[in-house]
Amino acid sequence: MRCSPWAVPAVGIVLLACGAGRLGWVVLRERPTDSVTSMGLTIRPLALAVIRRGDALLVFEGRDDFKDETYYRPLGGGVEFGESSKDALKREFGEELGAEIEVGKRLGVLENVFTWRGTAGHEIAFLYEAAFVDPSFYERDEMKIIDEPATACWVDVAGFRDGSKILYPDGLIGLLSPEQGPGGR
Repeated sequence: MRCSPWAVPAVGIVLLACGAGRLGWVVLRERPTDSVTSMGLTIRPLALAVIRRGDALLVFEGRDDFKDETYYRPLGGGVEFGESSKDALKREFGEELGAEIEVGKRLGVLENVFTWRGTAGHEIAFLYEAAFVDPSFYERDEMKIIDEPATACWVDVAGFRDGSKILYPDGLIGLLSPEQGPGGR
């Protein structure tokens, strides 16, 4: 029996006309795409914080064994539907480090089309200057990320500028001026 769409999806349900006057209902389900491991064919919006301590940037270290590559990326995460990128950044720092941050000016927006562990990905990254509310976070050399098996650390920006270390998303190093950052703490 051949069915054709009768109505535009509303609240995840479609009414189908299935020939001979029969009607049928189909419930639409959205596939979750909240992490880099389940990216699917979507563009993921995320917010990342550029937090500096002197000449160092707060990042986490990642590894892609498919590329035999170690890389670094500022902390942050996905922007949820209906949430501003600044609010997402504050929420993510609370979830990842148990920390409150002040979000400053937006440095830029970068489009990141990439492969990670052999899977294609596409992100739009909102990058903001940010600072910890609690100054004791600047005294820590490493910080355990609560919801991931990873650690955040301070890495000297010079290593990213000279190419000895890889910083993602591509183009971020170009947005960082040498004097940028909240007070060079």
